[in-house]
Parts: sequence; structure tokens; C-alpha cells
Amino acid sequence: MVTAAAIDDSSLQLTFVLFLTVVVITLFTALLTAPQRDEISEFYLGNRAMSPLRNGLAMCGDYLSAATLLGSTGLVALTGYDGLMYLGGTTVAWMMVLLLIAEPLHRTGKFTLGDTVALRLPRQQRPVRVALAVCILAIATLYLVAQLVGSVALLTQFTGVPSGTTRTLCVVVIGVFVILYASLGGMPGATVIQIIKAVMLVVGVLFTAGWVLHHFDWNPNALLERASERSGSGLSFLEPGLRYGGTVSNKLDFLSLELAIVLGLAALPHVLMRLLTPRNSGVLRSSVLWAVGLVGAVCFGAGIMGLGATALLGRDAIESTDRTGNASVLLLAHELGGSVLTALLTCLAYLTLLAVAVGLTLAAASSLAHDLYSEVIRKGRASETEELTVARLSGAVIGVLGILLALVAWGANTATLAFLAFAIAASAILPTIIYTLFWRRFSAKGALLSLYGGLLCSVLLATFSPVVSSAPGSFYPEADFAWFPLQNPGIVSIPVGFLLGWLGTVLDKSPGEEAAAHEEFEVRMLVGADD
Repeated sequence: MVTAAAIDDSSLQLTFVLFLTVVVITLFTALLTAPQRDEISEFYLGNRAMSPLRNGLAMCGDYLSAATLLGSTGLVALTGYDGLMYLGGTTVAWMMVLLLIAEPLHRTGKFTLGDTVALRLPRQQRPVRVALAVCILAIATLYLVAQLVGSVALLTQFTGVPSGTTRTLCVVVIGVFVILYASLGGMPGATVIQIIKAVMLVVGVLFTAGWVLHHFDWNPNALLERASERSGSGLSFLEPGLRYGGTVSNKLDFLSLELAIVLGLAALPHVLMRLLTPRNSGVLRSSVLWAVGLVGAVCFGAGIMGLGATALLGRDAIESTDRTGNASVLLLAHELGGSVLTALLTCLAYLTLLAVAVGLTLAAASSLAHDLYSEVIRKGRASETEELTVARLSGAVIGVLGILLALVAWGANTATLAFLAFAIAASAILPTIIYTLFWRRFSAKGALLSLYGGLLCSVLLATFSPVVSSAPGSFYPEADFAWFPLQNPGIVSIPVGFLLGWLGTVLDKSPGEEAAAHEEFEVRMLVGADD
């Protein structure tokens, strides 16, 4: 049986060498492509002449985190069909972006989401920009902490529970690299690492998945039969309900999680910012189609890897190493290719953590510098040099904040933090986007109520859920104040966000100004300024 001890020191050493090599090369390239002039458009949007394929790779890199490579694969390895359904939701989420959000947002946006809302609500833009900045900072911080904590969790697969010094060193090193990429490289630097990460992720996952299929003579039925035999659950492994079945609460939890993933993607700050980088709507459309295909390919490969881990190792071996299943990828890699493949996939996992963290930090820094500082505090009078300086400093501050929070919460469940970020995005930002783009009467009061209400509802429900208390995996397992029974608040908080946006608008006694501004906004949304 393969155990954690099988993932030996040689794998860790090779991983360190590979990761350091990739980081040095990408960081050098990012600094070479970094903005050479004090132009905020270059820092926020980068080179807008990229091809659809390169844009699609960058979008894929922004979205796919280590949760897809490690967590989703582990979920498939332990729960079979239910895990595959989760991967399906990850792929379908991009269709929401393609069909509803991408082109209207691109045509009406400038640098941030706040610019789109300001164009639609010009007289009340400042309080809405503040609310957007608060929500974006909350989402980015949660997701950033999840990435940094994930780096420690990945290290435990080699060393067991790391010492305080090792844990601090791991988080600080990853965090410093994040700050360098985001603050110095801007969008051009982030794009470099996203494209390299996406190429490595697609190739690495599909290569390993192909190796698994080759082991079973390219016969999917043989893979499924062996996986069900070694799952300990028989044919139930290939049927729905192994994890999210049985009780009504479990079924609602799965629905809530899928809603947060599918709807939350369309409102994640770094994904929205990436939608503004293509030069026109035609390039954007092709770019998103590339992203859909690439994400689908990675999710397909992750599903095969999860089934392969169960088929080759058995559920008991996986759970004895890591009850969450996150170690299944590394155990599978060691079983197939020994230390070399283990090191390659571990390096890929670290690079994935780093790349997503860079995108999040850049999106949060851009919102703070452009929406909060330039447009609210300086009321649009800040020079480009001044705003660029604030953006770079904001990236450093957010990176340091993420490092400190990750050190405090290093034992937190990374998936829980990430899913809460998705839920906040879907509950607060998505209703504001949808109403801004498609509802003529939508007012600033509706936007404020939706943003703050969706944020508070998500956080409140998560606080009083089994994530925080009453369950063995909770932050405080000995306490019991979990009156909300679900792990993810999306099924409640998302409708609440939309309801509050509607309620704030219909109760607003003076929506005429916003309705009048909608005519100009609608022309811009349908025709655009660059098409």
C-alpha cells in the first residue's frame, strides 16, 4: 500500500528545484513585460493585442485553482459519481459567463467593474464603488488565504504537520512571490504566469489521465469496474448520492454548492477583470470559447485521475493518508511515475496556487486604487502616476494581509474558504451585475442593498453553519451554534441578494435619473465603443 512515507524526500527536493526554476523564469519574464510607463491602462489591462488562444489560456489560468487539481480529483476518488457532478458544474459555470456576462460587461467596462456601474449610475457612483470595493476585498482576501493555506496543506503531504517555522516560511515565500508578480508586473506579469500555468496544467493533467487509461488498455469500462471494486461501496460508487445523498440536508448542500460555483464564477473579481483585456468583443467571444474548452479538458482529465486513484490505490489507502482525498493526485503520481511524476504534479499544484493568488491580488489592488482611491477619495483628479503608485502599494498591502491571515488560519479548510468566496460573489456582486446590465429601473439604492446585504447574509449564514461549529471538521468542533444546517450558504444568500436589489429599487422614490442614464448605457452595451 502506498502511504505518505512513499512521497519521499527526493520528491520534495525535486519539487523545490522545479518550482524555483519555473518561478525564476516566469518572474524574470513578467518583469520584462511589466509596464514600462506610468500608464494605468497597461497596468490594469496589459497587452490587448493577444490572440484568442492566449487570452483563453489566461482565463483558464485565472479560474482553475489547486482545488480543481487536488480537491476535485480527491472528491472523485472518494465519492465517484458525486465528484464527477461537481466537476461538471465547474465546466458549466463558464457557459454562464459566455452567454450572459462577457460581452455586455466588456462593452461597458473600462478598468474595473466599478466603471461599468458608474456608467449606469453616474450620479450615485461613489457609494456604489465603495460597496463594490468592500465586497471585492472580502472575496479576494478569502480566496487568497485559501491559496496560501493550501500551500501549507500541500507541504504536509511530504513532511506531515509542519513546524511553525516551516509553515511560516512556506506561506511567506509564496506570498512574497505573489506581491512581486502583482505589484511589479501588473496585468502583463499576471498574464505571463497564467498562460504558463494553464499550459502546464492542461498538459500535465491530460498526460496523467492518458497514463491512467493506458494502464487499463484504454478501456473506460475496465477503469470504472476496477474503481467501483476498490471503492468499498460497490456499484453505489458509480451512482448518485454517495456523498450528497440520503438526507434532504445533504441534497440541498450539493445544490447550494453547485449554485455558488456556477453563478459565482461570473462574479469573481479576477475573472471579471480578465474579461476586459481582449481588444474587442469578437476576440473576447473566441477567448471565452477557448477557456470553456480548456477548462472542460482539465476537468475531464481530473475525473479520470480521480477514478484512476481509486482503481489503482483503493479508497482505504487514500483515506489513510488524507481523509479529504487531496493526497490522491500525489499518491496516484507516485504509483504511476515514482518521484519524478510526483514532483512534476506537486510543482504544478504550487504554480497553480501562486497564479490564482496573483490574479486575486491584482483584482483587489485595482479596485482599491481605481474605485476607492482615484474615483472616491480623489474624485477623479488623481494623476496616472499617483494611481499607479497606489495600485502597486495596494498589491503589497493585500499580499501582506493574506500572509498574516493565512498564518493565523493555517488549519482552516481551504475548500470552505474558497466556496464561501464563490457564495459572496454570487450573492452580492452577481445580482448587481445582472440588474445593472439588464434592468432599466435599477437604482443605486438597489445596488447598495444588494451588495452589502448579499455580503452580510453569506458571512452570517456561514458563521452559524457546521463550517464553524458542531462538526468534527469545524473551526470550533466543541462549540455548537450551527443553527444553519448547510455547509454552503448559496442556496439562501443568492436569492436574498437578488431580492434585496429588487426591493431597494422598487422602494426608491426617485429612480428616474437612473432610468434616463440607462438609455445611453444600453446603446454602449449593445454597440460598444471598440467594435
